[in-house]
Amino acid sequence: MQKPKVLLADDHSLIVAALGKLLEPEFEIVGTVSDGRELLLIAPKLKPDVVVIDLSMPSLNGMDAGQQLKKAMPLIKLIVLTMSENSELAAHALAQWASGYLLKKSAGPELVIAIRDVLRGKPYVTPKMAQGLAEEFVRNPRPDHVRTLTSRQREVLQLVAEGHTIKEIGTILHIAPRTAAFHKYRIMENFGIHTSAGLVRFAIDQKVLIEP
Repeated sequence: MQKPKVLLADDHSLIVAALGKLLEPEFEIVGTVSDGRELLLIAPKLKPDVVVIDLSMPSLNGMDAGQQLKKAMPLIKLIVLTMSENSELAAHALAQWASGYLLKKSAGPELVIAIRDVLRGKPYVTPKMAQGLAEEFVRNPRPDHVRTLTSRQREVLQLVAEGHTIKEIGTILHIAPRTAAFHKYRIMENFGIHTSAGLVRFAIDQKVLIEP
C-alpha cells in the first residue's frame, strides 16, 4: 500500500530532520522547503497529500503561503506546526486554509495523529490551544486582520521588513523595482508610516512578520 505523501515546510533544518525521522515509518517525505515562496513552487510538482508548514518563514510567511497554496491546490491538507500560541493567528489559519494546528513543543506522536486525522477529513487542533481558539472564534468568528493589505503589498512588506533592497524585492517577486517601490510607499502613505522601524513594527502587527 502506497504511503501518504508529506512535504515539510520549515526553515529550521534540525526540526525538519527530526520530523522526517518521526514520520518516515508511516509516511513518504517527498521533499522539504525552507520558505513560503519555495513551497509555492515545489508543492504543485511534488503533489503531496499533506504539507506540514511553519508560520514563521522568510521571504513569504507560512500564513500567506498556506492561503495561496490552498487556492492553487484545494484538495491538499495543510497542518500548521509552529511555536506561536497566538489564538488569533490559529483562528485565521483554521478558518481560511489549515486543516490542523499544532505547537512545536507538543509535536512528536501528536503530529502523526494529526496527519492521520486530516487525511480522513477531520480537522485537528492541539488540546493546548483548544480553549483559546474557542474564545477567539466567539470574539471574532471571521478574523479579518489580513484584509487591510493586498497580497502583493503583504509580500513587499515582508521583504522590506526583512531588510531586502527595492532592487532585491523586484528580483524576488519578478516585478520592476519601481513597482516594488510604489507598493512600499503606498503602504507607508496609507498607514502613516515614516521610518523603516515603523514598517517592521507594522509588519509584525499585520502578522506579515510572524514572530516565533
